[in-house]
Amino acid sequence: MPKLPLHYNDDPVLKQKCQKVQEVDDSVRSLLDDMMNTLLLTPGAAALAANQAGILLQLIVIDYAGYHLKLVNPEILDTEGSRECIESCLSFPGRHIRTLRPRAVKVRAQDENGDVIYLNVSGEMAKCLCHEIDHLRGIVFTDRALSY
Repeated sequence: MPKLPLHYNDDPVLKQKCQKVQEVDDSVRSLLDDMMNTLLLTPGAAALAANQAGILLQLIVIDYAGYHLKLVNPEILDTEGSRECIESCLSFPGRHIRTLRPRAVKVRAQDENGDVIYLNVSGEMAKCLCHEIDHLRGIVFTDRALSY
């Protein structure tokens, strides 16, 4: 499996909205595998949204906080509370930004087989999912920076 090239900083692809996946088929599973391989081969990486690799589809892979996920068309259904966070991002090396994220989220997505799954998570995993789902909407974490 190849390691996909990543996009950084002001690359316009990071601000583009990703398209909904119409059918989870072998080509989508192959992309998810390539994305997960890229994530696992990238030191310090926790998650990767497809547009960070130049793929404009709603795909996310996560290997973080005990989760190993391949998500298709993820969407936030509900949020609870808020908390201040410190975030970093593979596409913005060396940057750490203070943001405000929900304390907990409920997310609906499809897995790599096209089955609908629900995730109810809090804390760091809620932050991670919000960060990656933002990527799919063309929003980068610098857009969420708190100012003092």
